Amino acid sequence: MVKAGHRAERTSVWLADKARRGTRGGGHPSGLDRERITSVTVRLLDAEGLAKFSMRRLASELNVTAMSVYWYVDTKDDLLELALDAVCGELTLPDPEADEDWRDQLRTLARGYRALLVGHPWVSPLSGTFLNIGPNYLAFARVIQHVIRRTGLPAHGLAAAISAVFQFVYGFGTIEGHFIARSTDVGMTPDEYFRHAMTTVTQAPQAAEVVKESEDIMAARGGDTVEEMWERDFDFALDLLVAGIEAMVKREGD
Repeated sequence: MVKAGHRAERTSVWLADKARRGTRGGGHPSGLDRERITSVTVRLLDAEGLAKFSMRRLASELNVTAMSVYWYVDTKDDLLELALDAVCGELTLPDPEADEDWRDQLRTLARGYRALLVGHPWVSPLSGTFLNIGPNYLAFARVIQHVIRRTGLPAHGLAAAISAVFQFVYGFGTIEGHFIARSTDVGMTPDEYFRHAMTTVTQAPQAAEVVKESEDIMAARGGDTVEEMWERDFDFALDLLVAGIEAMVKREGD
């Protein structure tokens, strides 16, 4: 029983009863299915962002009533959870049993996750909202675990290693994706927006001092474009994490 004034905790759309709802017999006169609804949801989220998404907007895009959509999902959150797992299906997963170095496989997973976050900026705010137990995300998580096990780290360090790598990627990809989205919103390229932002920052005395102190760091980053700077920063940071894992394996073995 739920006490007065308290909302029942939401469960995952991937739990048995909710999952069956999308495939129950009989069908709906609208002729929709969960796959089509989810696909259009992803397209709208990519084009218009999470804040503008609504069941009414989705129904309009599908040319049906909102009630027709609710035949397949209980809530908007259920639909967002389906969309989140759907885009995880874009990830290319290496075979952890293949004769391939774990370092290369870890880099493949990290770069793929970054590309997912950049390509779908709405993914990052939703990732911490749901349980993430859909089939595509679980396949991703399982491969990550297998690859990290191959590093030689002791069992007590595996979860920390996964967090170090993929929370870094989450943060990096989130900032990069939102930067690109903001530049698009104001009708600028990332390079134009970066120059505009730097000009604005240097006009504020308190910020200009920090920028001045960071000139050598910015110059050393190299790259003629924002994309090139991101690539170099990401690759170097990922190399640092890989080197850290190697160092910890060696330390534990001594």
